[in-house]
Amino acid sequence: MLTNEAAATIANPDDRKATTRTWGICLMMLLATMLNYMDRQTLSQQATEIGRALQIENEQDGLLESGFGLAFAIGGVVAGIAVDRMGPRWLYPIVLLGWSTAGFATGWASTYRQLWFGRVVLGFFEAGQWPCALVTAQRLLSRRDRALGNSLIQSGASLGAIATPMVVLAISTGGPDDWRLPFRVIGAIGLVWVVAWLILVRPGDLALREETNPIEPTPRPRLQWSIVRRLLILIVVVTVINLCFHFFRAWMPKMLREEYGFSNRTVQQFSVAYYLATDAGCLAIGFLVRWLAHRGWSIHGSRISAFAVCCLLTALSTVAAMVPGSWMLMALLLVIGFGSLGQFPVYYAFTQELSARRMGNVTGILGFAFWMIYSMVGGPIGRWIDRTGAFSQVMFGAGLLPLVGLLAVGLLWGREQSEKADGAES
Repeated sequence: MLTNEAAATIANPDDRKATTRTWGICLMMLLATMLNYMDRQTLSQQATEIGRALQIENEQDGLLESGFGLAFAIGGVVAGIAVDRMGPRWLYPIVLLGWSTAGFATGWASTYRQLWFGRVVLGFFEAGQWPCALVTAQRLLSRRDRALGNSLIQSGASLGAIATPMVVLAISTGGPDDWRLPFRVIGAIGLVWVVAWLILVRPGDLALREETNPIEPTPRPRLQWSIVRRLLILIVVVTVINLCFHFFRAWMPKMLREEYGFSNRTVQQFSVAYYLATDAGCLAIGFLVRWLAHRGWSIHGSRISAFAVCCLLTALSTVAAMVPGSWMLMALLLVIGFGSLGQFPVYYAFTQELSARRMGNVTGILGFAFWMIYSMVGGPIGRWIDRTGAFSQVMFGAGLLPLVGLLAVGLLWGREQSEKADGAES
């Protein structure tokens, strides 16, 4: 699948500078990520009300998440293949309209089966977000600017996590069917995005421009070990950074309430601060990579250094796990959150090194690998917490996981080939 011909990179020479409209398209992708997470979190934000209305038990809640995750894994592969064939200009609005329609229709679900089906369709189409976004960023931006572009796109996740409870609270009146309106409102916003995208993005903006990849300078019609090696490295990286990020996303509120005794109001307020910190980290790391590259550092060295900073910050989980519930714990969690999302722009930049023509396939494979692994570890983590009653023990290890990814990239990625790519762009 990943032949050397497919690994032809996009020509982003210095005469293709990022313009105001280029960054405007990046802003559109930020908004798409924000909508992606808002449509996804509208259910979890109102889980109690929906459970009462449709008489859903906890086990059925788990099946909703399993259905969503499996559909997401499959959808990522399908979208990856599709975006390589037809490009992101049309596929991006198609998948966004698909997940917005699924979210909108969920507002009319009257049975658990209808809710489950809507969740599966949502997961399938939402998986297209990252293949489309990363291909778009790869074709728009130079290697020097990609980490910053990726950070803008990824920051939409935190903004969505912050905005969803605000939307729910703003339109809630306390009625038994109040949970339906947020699905409809957030879903309808997707149509506005689609229209704006088609107006802003011109056909030539995302055209694939090929030149010989400086990392793989001699095209051969066969699979290259260097490509396979880097794909395997990225499977390790995507797994460890996501396991770290999703542990705190999924378990931190319960941990703060049940193990450390914080009130519900305090936890909700802290959650907003936490996601603001993750957003700040995501943007700061993108700017850091760009700043170091413009100061004469190699692009590869800039990325590795920024990623190392993030890994050291998440490793503070070893300290957080040993302090009592206090302002110090809260401060440590904010720093960990800063680092945990900051890892993603650098990871995306590495994925964009593998292939231009098969970037969608690469993203789909990596997404599939993580979501399948994630679906297998959630149960054991929950059983461990049930048996021990200690979230902090899992937190201790979760923050250390990204160091495995740092070692994999630092030792095995191939510095010499990356320096050739740096020289080709300079």
